[in-house]
Amino acid sequence: METTYFQLFISSGTDVTSFSGFLRKSPTARRLNILECRCIQAPDDFDWNSEGRGTKFVRAIEELLRGLPDRKQDELKADLDLFASIADENGLLAVEQICAGQGVDLEGLESVQHTLLMLAIHFPQIIDRIAAQTSLMRRTGGRGWAAFQFDVDGHPWKLEDEHARRAFLNDVLGILDVPDHRRSEADWYESIRVDPITGEKAALLHATIYVEEKAASELAFGEAETLERQLVQKVLEVGFACDLKSRIVEISASGGKKFLDEYALSFANNFAPHSAAPVKTPRREVLLDTLRKLPEFETAFADGIERVEVSSLDFFSSCQAFTRIEKRGDDETLYDFLDRRFGACSPLRAGGWQIYGATLRIFLKARDGNAVVR
Repeated sequence: METTYFQLFISSGTDVTSFSGFLRKSPTARRLNILECRCIQAPDDFDWNSEGRGTKFVRAIEELLRGLPDRKQDELKADLDLFASIADENGLLAVEQICAGQGVDLEGLESVQHTLLMLAIHFPQIIDRIAAQTSLMRRTGGRGWAAFQFDVDGHPWKLEDEHARRAFLNDVLGILDVPDHRRSEADWYESIRVDPITGEKAALLHATIYVEEKAASELAFGEAETLERQLVQKVLEVGFACDLKSRIVEISASGGKKFLDEYALSFANNFAPHSAAPVKTPRREVLLDTLRKLPEFETAFADGIERVEVSSLDFFSSCQAFTRIEKRGDDETLYDFLDRRFGACSPLRAGGWQIYGATLRIFLKARDGNAVVR
């Protein structure tokens, strides 16, 4: 199965000390490398060992950064803040997908912190792509999402056509209603996605589209150390995700339903001109993590439901293991069994496991002496 995706990037800064945990978990050699590549020299007697000295190490790092020129200090802290913001499970998955598509070897790297520092030194552009992919996975950025279904009519999409890409970019500028002199850019690249259960690979094509928005007037300290008004050029982003096999296009953009519909129509006109107009499909987020604790299902008497219980849970681990736990008897719940059998090692309590699927069993009230289970 080949799948093509277009996506959006939005990043945000964090507090000055937010990157301290990131640095504590990073290999010593990589900490040195990230400073050296930015022409920053640490004292020869600086202790880079963070083991057993967390608070002391953080204070030493902050003292080192305070000794830098103000501008260089701000730049390094901003970079470290970005790395810290994507150093989680979503960030690691984004790293694996994008590096596979770019042919970047991750063999021998110890952690997501180690990997991000290596990429920042040797492949800095990939960091922005990882941030974009991580943002997409988290559904962050205050944007609207919509999915549109095309007919499976056998007509191929012209996603590689340069003329279609340029025309589509022009349409995006028109929908955003920005003047002709505003700058725009589209970053196209490939990645590989692997289904965690089946192992099936999907080739992904990404595009992060940046469009220069109208300038905003903000207060800032000028060269004379006095407050003055400065113009800041904002950037808009729009993202698309296309599944070639199921013929579904997901759109991520601000502006509400009207804008989403216009983007879908533009996509159809430029990349699928021989297909019928797509139909908007519902999209619902399933928060499976709420099933980590025994849920209390509320039922209404009028619905004729006696009770609802969780009869199975599917788990997937960070080391690529998959397991399904099913409830067979009536003497204990699935949660009681996992706690009795595995204790603190239960996938509900141990780190590294995520709930991938679940089965709910609905018991209807008996009618004519016969119980019904669904």
